[in-house]
Amino acid sequence: MAAEAVIRFAAMLAAAMTIVAVPASAQTKDPNPDQTKIDCRDRTNAAGADCAKDGSDTEGGSDAAQSGAVFLPALIVDLFPNPAAPPTPVPTPRPEPATPPADTQAGPPPGGPIVSPTDLIAVQPPRAVVGDFVPDEVLVTVDGDAGAVQQIAASFGLQVRSQRQSRLLGTTLVRFGIPDGRPVGVVLAQLAADGRTQRREPNHVYSLQQAAGIVNYAFDRIALDSKQASGENVRIAVIDTGIDDTNPALSGVIAGQFDAMPDVPIEKRDHGTSIDGLIAGVGALEGMAPGAKIYHARAFEGGKSTMDVILSALDWAAEQDVRIINMSFVGPKNDLLGVACRNARALGMVLVAAAGNNGPKAPYGYPAAFDGVVAVTATDAKDGLMPQANRGAYVFISAPGVEMVAPSGAGSDLVTGTSFAAAIVSGAIANLIHAAPDRSADDIEKALAATARDLGPKGRDNDFGYGLLDIKAAAKD
Repeated sequence: MAAEAVIRFAAMLAAAMTIVAVPASAQTKDPNPDQTKIDCRDRTNAAGADCAKDGSDTEGGSDAAQSGAVFLPALIVDLFPNPAAPPTPVPTPRPEPATPPADTQAGPPPGGPIVSPTDLIAVQPPRAVVGDFVPDEVLVTVDGDAGAVQQIAASFGLQVRSQRQSRLLGTTLVRFGIPDGRPVGVVLAQLAADGRTQRREPNHVYSLQQAAGIVNYAFDRIALDSKQASGENVRIAVIDTGIDDTNPALSGVIAGQFDAMPDVPIEKRDHGTSIDGLIAGVGALEGMAPGAKIYHARAFEGGKSTMDVILSALDWAAEQDVRIINMSFVGPKNDLLGVACRNARALGMVLVAAAGNNGPKAPYGYPAAFDGVVAVTATDAKDGLMPQANRGAYVFISAPGVEMVAPSGAGSDLVTGTSFAAAIVSGAIANLIHAAPDRSADDIEKALAATARDLGPKGRDNDFGYGLLDIKAAAKD
């Protein structure tokens, strides 16, 4: 009997071992088993608490549920009411901290991006970007070294396309590329989560302000005696297209050149040549300030440029110790450009910009609409306003800019636009500085406003600003 009992007990024990071994054998048929599936079978992992959820519930389900795994019916879950261990919290993806550990300063973390761009947390709502801009780039000023720049790029799924130390911005300016198609406004909002990013802006696109275009009547209209005109040795920066420096009108005029877009072939030279010639041309096509020294920065091709290129040109201009910067272009408001203009003005430079040729209902044109920038609109030989000129409270002064003869390419042409009116004002201001080198930018601006000949409604208005430039009166003010 005892022997029979032992044999019966051994048989039961073998059967029990066979039953237990079946699940283990099933789990090892797949050479790469899914750990979550294993957890849901044996209930030994915290993920087991969510095993009964429908795989279609991706809003609040576990990572395993979102993977599409197949689980046991809900009734089976009730057979295992107490998990072996408390649930493990799922970490929330966040960008790199503002102050990374010292051992990560040298470069990007190993293993690629820290966070998937689609999981990034935006501390601000997506920006509504106004105006034309490069669709896959953002400009960011960064508090940190090259290592910090690389860490930010890795954390936010971006590419570092260029970086440099900006004199006028006083910090590192980085042009990040967006390789995955995220909207610029979304990326700007995401970057705000990193305290090392100080300013975040689109890479806006700007356009030269030349209207379709008959004798240079500007001297007479602004009360400047052409025989007495002089800007001798006054340093003026011009940010524009390339120029034809073989044009006789520019002989001895160009003191220095800088190409802010060296990788782009120069195809158009007319606009820049006209601007330089109207300011300081010599010979038959004499400009407003003969003798002035032009520092020319090429930043436009095909009439277009971008914010990063323009900022590079502005930094170069500031390094040349110029007194005047002529900006005959217009684009949307950009905070980086505003800071650069404000700091250039603080350094004593007079900033002159075209008000724009986009019509009476156009939005304000920048940089002209920034405080501290002389915004110039264009008038004709009879002091009538150019019809396509921008209007607005930012318009500061009027100057000739309709159908004027100016150097162009290897010869000359008729030009029209607020671009050329701005050049007239820049040349006129050079006369004031030549006569009184210690005159400040603030004093010059006040004199222009106080002595302008009123046009249109009495007082300053949105069409003509303070009125038509009167350089003779301004010199006496």
